[in-house]
Amino acid sequence: MAVKEPVAGFAVAVVREDGRWRCQALDAGVLASLDATITELAKLRSTGALFGLLAVDDEFFVIVRPSPRGPSLLLSDAAAALDYDIAADVLDVLRVDSPEDDEAIWPEGDLDILADLGLPAPELEVIAGEENLYPDEQLQMIASRCGFGDQFVELLDEL
Repeated sequence: MAVKEPVAGFAVAVVREDGRWRCQALDAGVLASLDATITELAKLRSTGALFGLLAVDDEFFVIVRPSPRGPSLLLSDAAAALDYDIAADVLDVLRVDSPEDDEAIWPEGDLDILADLGLPAPELEVIAGEENLYPDEQLQMIASRCGFGDQFVELLDEL
């Protein structure tokens, strides 16, 4: 059995309870599998908003928002599914075929995933399509727009 190389990047759980935001690091092992990410987020149980922000290998990001009826998902670059298991997992759950090539970058999934937190779909689509930004920079923009930018940056500084 081959040992898989760990995936570079970071994963952050974001929780909003009683009007306050909290960010905490998730084990980097969750970057290898969507199931692992969903399992870790489920352990955090919250009465407020709960979602995960994953920056994978300086290539793309994933937003995972668990719910009783199944996770809402956004993959910033569908072509990442050609090279990364977690991106392929996201497309599988979304029932979207992997792209044929990796020439074009486009998001796949629920662009309204954070609309209730102040980030409408058109703005999220613009952020996801920013080819000149790294995923951590895109996620910082998302965090700032939703109102937890300071907590997010503080956590990244600790990682």
